[in-house]
This record gives sequence, structure tokens and C-alpha cells, in this order.
Amino acid sequence: MTHFDSDHVDDDGERWDEPDVKRCQLRYEDRADTDGADWTRPMDRALELAARGPGSSRCNPNPRVGCVIVSDGTVVGEGYHHGAGTVHAEVEALRDAGDAARGATAVVTLEPCNHTGRTGPCTEALIAAGVKRVVIAQRDPNPQASGGVQRLQDAGVEVVTGVRSDDALLLNTDYTFDMEHSRPRVVWKIASTLDGYVAAADGTSKWITSEQTRKQTHEMRTGYGAIVVGTGTVLADDPHLISHDPGAGQEYDGPLRVVVGTRELPSGLRVLDDIAPTLVMPTHDPAAVLTALHDRGIHRVLLEGGPTLAAAFLAADLVDEIDAYVAPVLLGAGKPAVGPFGAMTLAQARRFHRLGSGDAGPDVQIIATRRVEPWMVAARRVKDRRATRTSGQDHGNIHDLGNTRRRGTGVHRNC
Repeated sequence: MTHFDSDHVDDDGERWDEPDVKRCQLRYEDRADTDGADWTRPMDRALELAARGPGSSRCNPNPRVGCVIVSDGTVVGEGYHHGAGTVHAEVEALRDAGDAARGATAVVTLEPCNHTGRTGPCTEALIAAGVKRVVIAQRDPNPQASGGVQRLQDAGVEVVTGVRSDDALLLNTDYTFDMEHSRPRVVWKIASTLDGYVAAADGTSKWITSEQTRKQTHEMRTGYGAIVVGTGTVLADDPHLISHDPGAGQEYDGPLRVVVGTRELPSGLRVLDDIAPTLVMPTHDPAAVLTALHDRGIHRVLLEGGPTLAAAFLAADLVDEIDAYVAPVLLGAGKPAVGPFGAMTLAQARRFHRLGSGDAGPDVQIIATRRVEPWMVAARRVKDRRATRTSGQDHGNIHDLGNTRRRGTGVHRNC
């Protein structure tokens, strides 16, 4: 099981509370804008609801959002976003509350959208329902959907922001990353020997790592919007690149299969079957690949390619995280995990921060991140806060939400 270092200290002693982290704190902590009330309890409930929604995937580019309608200290409506094309959390909560929403407070984990996509603007729904206040955890980083705070304020609705902002950020880390960088977050998965080889000299690679590691890495695919490999890997290994078998008559909702490179692919390859969609991109430009995936609403990419593709992404500095599985095996020669990517000196090396490590059966898993990111800082603050709350120092002044839940006059969903 992987252990994530609670203090976020690298092996060289560098702490993550250096100036780069402080900038993250200043950017994401938005707690000054409050009205003196403690909205953390209903926000905690909204966060619980949001977590029920599907995460970012090929079929759901939308963020997780939860909403609670509170009137006189009592929850009168609840909702969360069930996926792309369904009503947004605010609309579901307003329907649940019915007439009780008028004059109430809407507590929502993400800034209400202010644009028309598959559904109408949530800002207009809140205004039409007559809510007097909207409490928001995280501002929406999507420039197309943002502007909700200003629209609400222009309509005379009181707005409070920054309540449980760290928790909200942790719900939608990949969505936030994509919106800010205009590209998906890239995780490079490696399965290698102790001396850094992914295949023997004769080309055999099954199986370097253990069955437990293979099972774990196969299951991890479900958390990604796309799996990217090169034509060399496809021709050598004929991988299927699916996260699961959808079953007869069922639509596959797993990650998009992406094959990058200019080598011709013969028919009959498993990656070209009809079980799952496949995008073949005849390019060697990692940035172009990520732009195409960003345009498809994909926020997180798993890089499973060989040494050539990995080197191209590293050379472009487009590997954000490494998920490495190292087997207690030595080869001495063979195919290395990565090819040359321009680092001729130690000063040119790509250095990563160790984020976690642990056992995967007989193998060792190491997770490392290229940069300290805001969600990592948020995770540490949330952990520290929860430790404080456990010791009895974090209490809200809203009535016990579990005992005061009542249905509004509208349609109630059994969330």
C-alpha cells in the first residue's frame, strides 16, 4: 500500500513550505471574504454530496459539484452533479427545496456557472429561485464558466467565497489543472527492473513486475480520460489498453486509447478493435497530442508508452507525475525505461519531488511529482485541520445537519 508523506519533505530535506508553496497558499486561500457566519458544516455536507458524482473521465469532462440549500439553520434542499448532460448541482438542490429556497442560502462547492452549455446558467436559476446568499468554496477556473460571483452580486445576491476551498480543490484537481494550463495532467507509468529496464535484450517484458502490480496498474486506468502509447509499443506488444470489458451491448465508458507516431499500423491489432474508441495521431509532438485531448475535454492522461515516447514528453517537460513500479529483478541489459531526452549534465536532469512510496506485493511503488502543485498544499492543510477537529477544536454553529434535514416542497432525490 502506498504511503503519502504527511510532511511533504523530499529526501534532500527540502520542505514544501518554501516560497513556491506560499504563492500557492496566497492564490488558493480565499477566506477573507466572509460574513462572520460559520458555513463550514453545510459546506462539508455539500462536499460529501459532490464526492458522489463521477470524476473526470472521457465521458464526463465536468467537475464534481455539490449544493445544499439552508434556511434558518435547516437543510431544505440537496443536490449534486451526476455527470455530463445532467442537471447541475444547484438546479437539483433548488428543485429539492422548492419554495423553501426563497430567502435561503445556497452552499455550493464550485462557483455557479454563468454560461449556457448543455444546461442553462446556474446563476440565473439561483436568482430566479430568490436565494438571498450564495456560499462558495472554490472559484471556477474555467474561463467559459466563470463570472458567476459577479453576476450574482449584480443581481443583489450576497456572495461568500473561500469556505472549505482546500477540500473543494481536492475534489477537482485534474479539472483545475487543465483549466489553468490548457492541457491535461500527464502521469507516466513505469514498470521496470531495479536497474531501470522495461524489457530484456530479446524484447521480452512479460512479466517483470508481479501479478499484484499488474492488477493494480490495470485498475488505475479507470481514473484517466486517455491512455497514450507510441506505435512502437503497439507493434511490439499488441496491447488492448482497456480498463475493463464493457460486456455485450454495453457502451464502453473507459479511457480513450491514443496511439502516437508515424509508423503504419496493420489491421487486426487489439487497440484498433471496436470495444473502445481509439485516436491515432501521426505526430511526434507531445504538445499537439495534449492540445487535442484538452479539446476533447480530457483532463488526465496516463502515459504508458515505451522509452521513445517517454523521452519526447520529458524533453518537452510535459510529464507532471511519475508512477513507478520497481521489481526486485536485475537484467544488466535490455530496453531502458526512457531514451535520451537532452539531459547531458546533472544540471539538465528532470528532478521530481517524491510524493509517496509503498509496497505492491514484492515490488515497490514510488510516486513523484514534477512540481509542487496547489492541491498538494491543500491536502496537507486539510489533513492538519482534520487532526485539529478530531481533538475537538473545530465546531460549526449551524444545527446538526444530520438531525435537521427536511424535505422542501419540490422534487426530492434520494442522493
